[in-house]
Amino acid sequence: MKEFDANFVHTVYFWLKNPDSEADRTAFVTSLQNFLDNSAYAKTKFIGTPPRASRDVVDGSFTYSLIVTFDSAEAQQKYQDEAPHKLFVEESSKLWTKVIVYDSMGL
Repeated sequence: MKEFDANFVHTVYFWLKNPDSEADRTAFVTSLQNFLDNSAYAKTKFIGTPPRASRDVVDGSFTYSLIVTFDSAEAQQKYQDEAPHKLFVEESSKLWTKVIVYDSMGL
């Protein structure tokens, strides 16, 4: 993993339709990892799952989280438009019911 780049952080939360389906989870992670491995713009890449929440303020309702960093907002837009990203959405969108994105720029 490369060093975290605080210029532009793209955080995505996914809720799978069938979160208990091992086949769906495997298909999702395989497609996501393939996309990230082939992205020309994503710098650091993190795929996670919710831990057991120990506090009421922690939302653990999602199935997977993704945190990706970029040099700039322009690089993040190119990432949105690149073929590996489009293929991931095509392959995996049928697996999720909800996606929330939070983008942040460093201070």
